[in-house]
Amino acid sequence: MYTIESILNSISFKRKYIFDAEMSIISLAYDSRKIRSGGESLFFALKNIRDGHEFIADAYSKGVRSFVVDREDFDTSAFLEANFIWVEDVLAALQSLVRKHRGLYTKPLIGITGSNGKTVVKEWLTELLLPDSKVYQSPKSYNSQLGVALSLWNLTEDYEYAIIEAGISKPGEMALLEEMIKPTIGVFTNIGTAHSSGFASKEQKIKEKLKLFKEAEVIIYSSRYDIKSYIPAGVKSFTFGEENEDDVQVLAVDQNSLGQTNLRVCFLGEVQLFELPFNDRASIENSLICLSTLLFLGYSLKELAQRVFKMKPVEMRLNLNKGKNNCSIIDDSYSNDIASLQVALDFLHQQQQHAKKTLILSDMEGLNEKLKVKLKDLLQEQELDRVILVGDKLAYLKDYIAGEVTLYSSTEQLVDQLSHIEFFDESILIKGGRLYHLEDVSRLLVAKSHETVLEINLNALVHNLQQYRRLLAPGVKTMAMVKAFSYGSGSFEVANLLQFNKVDYLTVAFADEGAELRQNGINLPIMVLSPDEQDFENLLVNKLEPEIYNFRILNAFVRFLRSKGVDRFPIHLKIDTGMHRLGFLPEEVEELGELLLKSKEVYVKSALSHLVASGNRKHDVFTQQQITMYKGVTQRLRDLLDYDFIEHIANTSAIVDWKSAHLDMVRLGIGLYGVNTGSGKLALEPVGQLKTTITQIKELKAGETVGYERSATLQRDSRIATIKIGYADGYDRRFGNGVGLMSVNGHIVKTVGSICMDMCMLDVTDIRVREEDEVIVYPDLTKAAEAIGTIPYELLVNVSTRVKRMYFYG
Repeated sequence: MYTIESILNSISFKRKYIFDAEMSIISLAYDSRKIRSGGESLFFALKNIRDGHEFIADAYSKGVRSFVVDREDFDTSAFLEANFIWVEDVLAALQSLVRKHRGLYTKPLIGITGSNGKTVVKEWLTELLLPDSKVYQSPKSYNSQLGVALSLWNLTEDYEYAIIEAGISKPGEMALLEEMIKPTIGVFTNIGTAHSSGFASKEQKIKEKLKLFKEAEVIIYSSRYDIKSYIPAGVKSFTFGEENEDDVQVLAVDQNSLGQTNLRVCFLGEVQLFELPFNDRASIENSLICLSTLLFLGYSLKELAQRVFKMKPVEMRLNLNKGKNNCSIIDDSYSNDIASLQVALDFLHQQQQHAKKTLILSDMEGLNEKLKVKLKDLLQEQELDRVILVGDKLAYLKDYIAGEVTLYSSTEQLVDQLSHIEFFDESILIKGGRLYHLEDVSRLLVAKSHETVLEINLNALVHNLQQYRRLLAPGVKTMAMVKAFSYGSGSFEVANLLQFNKVDYLTVAFADEGAELRQNGINLPIMVLSPDEQDFENLLVNKLEPEIYNFRILNAFVRFLRSKGVDRFPIHLKIDTGMHRLGFLPEEVEELGELLLKSKEVYVKSALSHLVASGNRKHDVFTQQQITMYKGVTQRLRDLLDYDFIEHIANTSAIVDWKSAHLDMVRLGIGLYGVNTGSGKLALEPVGQLKTTITQIKELKAGETVGYERSATLQRDSRIATIKIGYADGYDRRFGNGVGLMSVNGHIVKTVGSICMDMCMLDVTDIRVREEDEVIVYPDLTKAAEAIGTIPYELLVNVSTRVKRMYFYG
């Protein structure tokens, strides 16, 4: 806790106007739109693309009463109840304050720099340390002069480790960062071409980056980068590589077709095999950096082997939102360089739901002649229908980009004109540097909706897909279940990602679901479960393949196809081996085969059955009986038809527990969305996280009642928070009266009273919260399901479609 008086003792200032020297300061603010706790914020009027002094009135209206400024002519007469501190340079004053704050932290601080991989290494180190240590890391890519300062401000002695990322683009910057960060342990990721334009030579770039570690105990790096001669005097080296003298020696690197790498490492005479969940060179090197860092910190090889495979990719940070006028908005408005632009453009072109593609692009920091050529070449390669450029430095691109090109000199100018630009039925990528605030554009283009959101982590979905694929033998196909709105996770957004990741089949419950996927650019084969006669036209028009489960439907579909003059339409035969829900019985196989031989209108693409209890070991005998029965039926069917077809019986749990059931194809359902089934526990990641916010907080006395029917009577004086989710959003009424548990600011709290249609109440008496704070509805999905006697499937599929889905890579 700081006061204005203590802050005055930490920075140099030219003059001051102090209304209240004892005013407490918790937060540092520089963007008036992001202010949440104005009364305890110190606002720095930074001058970047926009002059922060212009937003002091806005900050004041949000409760800010303390400001650091450098404009002598700034008129403070309208802000008489505020503190003003005039300094020579606002950013320098902010950094000076942070240096004093950093000096209070006495635990190990890991500083990370290099050309590439800083954020990935930071994220992975945090992930590896978290099981037994409290770790603070700089958020996202906050590695600049401002970002580092803001990161360090939130550092406290509560953390056993701190990990801070530092990036520079020209000489002189690192010295300022080093004065703030003061790392005790240095991590040097690599030296490459990124951000090279500001340096005269590679040697200068190395020397500048290594200034971060001038007072560090050690620098951890790969010996393949020849930096030893540049390391500051008195700082030790801890290296990894293939040489005998490396502290961590890499003995073998073996990659496989499943996208994994087996890594044999020797440390202090002990050899350990590591299985990495990726095989690209950058990820392998970043993994070795993390391994070496933790080995230096005293972890054992065996401990790390258990943790490394759980690491997840961090290469993309894109949000995909539903926009107005049937648009899709890809928001990547927080960083802008050639490499990340390429990634974002790749993602744009993955989206098949709209034929039209639009790019909104801001100027790039440090755009020299070399980068201008690269940017021109990159954009010339793209098939873009429209490009909107923000920043006068991009004007040169107008002569090189095909299609419609419009230039705006600033984000403000674009925002002013946005209502006059027609956006309709298109995918829009918004890509810009943080200073350009293109999130303002995104906010205006995204469709307004209920504030409760279901965040869908697309990286987690891909990760889970890979976890199951690694269990399959080469050649075994994957059918992904996207029925029921992809278990609540969305329709074409999820299907599009699965298509990009080359699953073999998709499955939906109804023909209308399949038709929607077709209309949004999904061209994978799609199986429709249990269609009825009214669906036949839809199946034919959209090339959807029906699951046929009895003679009535088979005969009706054959008659329909005959009337249309269609031959050899693919169908999937459902065999009932014990579920006794839908399907042909084994004793019907002879009649079925004879009918199919007479029906040239159809051919069997696959035959499937459904395991009843493959995830429950006490039913193993029955599961084996099902598999044996199924194989007998399909063999007889194959003999009758005299042609081959795909066999599949394995559901999600059987992929893990019943390798003998993998056959030609497996059907992946709930596991894809992060829910483990069966006895094998994979390192799955939750795909969807349901979040909402606090609308109001009330102080109530003991004896007061809460909610409908006065179902809850308070036993003590309480603080009750009302949040924006109810049973109309899919939050079951059975969660009322303390059954439901939610997470607010990292604390678990209980529901109070009955669940309402659009809202419910939480007891937040024992924690510190504010209105508009975020609430995680299901901190543990499995436990939540158990609490009301259901299964995670039900909680996922019951999330109402009125709840906005927000898709992101993270």
